[in-house]
Amino acid sequence: MLAETICSAVSAAGLGIAAITAYRKKYLSAARIAGWSLVPLGLVMTGAVEWAFDTVFSPVAWAGFGVLGVAWLLLLTTRGVERRRGGRKAADAGARPGAVAPGASSPASASARAREALARPASGTPARGGDAEDFSDIEAILKKHGI
Repeated sequence: MLAETICSAVSAAGLGIAAITAYRKKYLSAARIAGWSLVPLGLVMTGAVEWAFDTVFSPVAWAGFGVLGVAWLLLLTTRGVERRRGGRKAADAGARPGAVAPGASSPASASARAREALARPASGTPARGGDAEDFSDIEAILKKHGI
């Protein structure tokens, strides 16, 4: 009841200020002040003020906010741990699609091979059988993309 009375008083004061502003021939400002002063009155009439007032002083509502906070912390913590571990490896292992052609490699393994090949120091010695295979995969990828 106190909150409704305060909101009604604020609205009445705002409408009074709007009337004084309109008397001074500042109609645009008066209309804006009247609009803002009608907001608390509208909130009282819709029951939003009573609902908010009951929520603020309700221990059950605050316990509910506490439960929501704990749930939020749990979700954030598990997400952070999952990212630190590198994702859902066990769940994604079964869902990984196979290669399109029997001899084709997946893009992830090809890029891993490319990183390995670039990480090796360049030397004047000719490439061995395994290295030549790695470079042929890289060349195939580059040709595919027109590079």
